[in-house]
Amino acid sequence: MTRTSRRSFLKLAGSGAATAASLGVLGSARAQDNPAPAGRVNLPYPDSRIANLRELKENTPQAFHYPDSSSPCQLIKLGHAVPGGVGPDGDIVAYSSQCTHMGCPLEYDTASRNFKCGCHFSVFDSEKAGQMVTGQATENLPRILLRLTENGDIHAVSVEGLIYGRQSNLLGGAS
Repeated sequence: MTRTSRRSFLKLAGSGAATAASLGVLGSARAQDNPAPAGRVNLPYPDSRIANLRELKENTPQAFHYPDSSSPCQLIKLGHAVPGGVGPDGDIVAYSSQCTHMGCPLEYDTASRNFKCGCHFSVFDSEKAGQMVTGQATENLPRILLRLTENGDIHAVSVEGLIYGRQSNLLGGAS
């Protein structure tokens, strides 16, 4: 077995580090040859019509799926302005209806205006952007971003937060 002196080892390690650094510079230069479109930070979510203002009743959840058929959500007209709310009164919000703890289905409680998980008793506040109030969950509910058209149609356009059990909210691209 050949012993390597400390001096030889440091020379070899230093030249290896210099080589790795120069390859990193070349790699980043190649990456700049094909830059991403300017300002592009999100994947393209589908724009899906989910309801019309005329169809909504105050404090009555309306179920839909977004961004795909595997993601249950609920739309609610709360009756007063809330953070992130859309519509003439700023009172319409939507959230994923899967608990952020283990993906159990959430029920909307009309009395408390909270989403409640029957599995592990987490509670989320619909009036405060889906904020986790209590329970095993450690994340707020993913909020479905909405857009209102001139004729009163409400469209889901994006998701703020990560839907439970996913590495990306879009499975295999936009659905």
